[in-house]
Amino acid sequence: MNGGVRHLYVHLPFCAHRCGYCDFVTVVGREAQHGAYVDALLRELELERGLLAAELDTIFLGGGTPTFTEPAALERLLASLPNAREVTVEANPETVTSALAAQLSRNGVDRVSLGAQSFNTALLDVLERRSRGGDVSRAVYVLRDAGLDNINLDLLYGIPGQTPAGLERDLDEALALAPEHLSCYELEAKPGTRFTHAHGAELERQAESMEDYFERVVARLTAAGYRWYETANFCLAPERANGRDLRSQHNLGYWQGHDYLGLGIGAVSTVGGARRRTTPRLARYLESLAAGETPPREEEAIDPDTRRRELVMLGLRLDEPLALAGLETALDERALERLVRLDLVRREPGTLVLTTRGRFLGGGVTADLIA
Repeated sequence: MNGGVRHLYVHLPFCAHRCGYCDFVTVVGREAQHGAYVDALLRELELERGLLAAELDTIFLGGGTPTFTEPAALERLLASLPNAREVTVEANPETVTSALAAQLSRNGVDRVSLGAQSFNTALLDVLERRSRGGDVSRAVYVLRDAGLDNINLDLLYGIPGQTPAGLERDLDEALALAPEHLSCYELEAKPGTRFTHAHGAELERQAESMEDYFERVVARLTAAGYRWYETANFCLAPERANGRDLRSQHNLGYWQGHDYLGLGIGAVSTVGGARRRTTPRLARYLESLAAGETPPREEEAIDPDTRRRELVMLGLRLDEPLALAGLETALDERALERLVRLDLVRREPGTLVLTTRGRFLGGGVTADLIA
């Protein structure tokens, strides 16, 4: 019997090095445990397979650095995953080789998300990245040679030491590679990370520059023919992509409030009105699944009011109007009227969408809207 979940996330936590700004669930090295971890993932997949639809829309392998995973273990995992219309693997540029690209291609991966962050080696050093400035271009060419024609580049702005001119150079280099998709994020100082201790004060000082950086990113990418379809995400417009819809279909599933199943340590699932998070402890995860048991999880029910608020907050990140049917009680009507007058929100019969000005203010506008 099949369930209705059409989106699958698989967490591969292993990294060669933990970057100072990272607060994801990661494990440094541990090559000897990569095979055992994939064994556990596949056991968890079998235990949860009843939740999945017969045909999946998307699979996303995230991390960590999925392409740091020992090649034989990664091969076994990729070969054992169900089919899906879109299969994305995250990769760090320095891990991309011809052998890896061929491995991804022959196992049905049709989208690769490269953690570029910057093309400036000095800024990569600030971020404690292992890649060098030229690794991104080399990785893109290697992936193209293997027939992969849907590549995303992740970029960061607001890196300590970055100037407006430096950001423009990063955008120049990214656009020269003609990726199908770009994700551009403001660097955040996450509490408790080494990066916050080292650079938190500088990030606070330059906070006022972030709005200008954000506007530069949007202006450059939209002028180059990219659709600004989500707050931080851009894809080639269909007329520049032979009619293809190059939005990240997996992330669209999140933003549109679809159910999804997460496998692996620290993975989150939202299924049937409940959210659960798997233990982040590698040893507990491996022990449980070796014994044929589901790994320890924290679970919480999502009440209807919370669900409606989440759908509004996530839906307004997109450039398409949000259908309001069933969501009206999540909105503060007085705030909505004020935001419409300020030209931050546009309301049509049955729908709501942020204006361009409203999208630049983003979360602040959405927070005002929520009842």
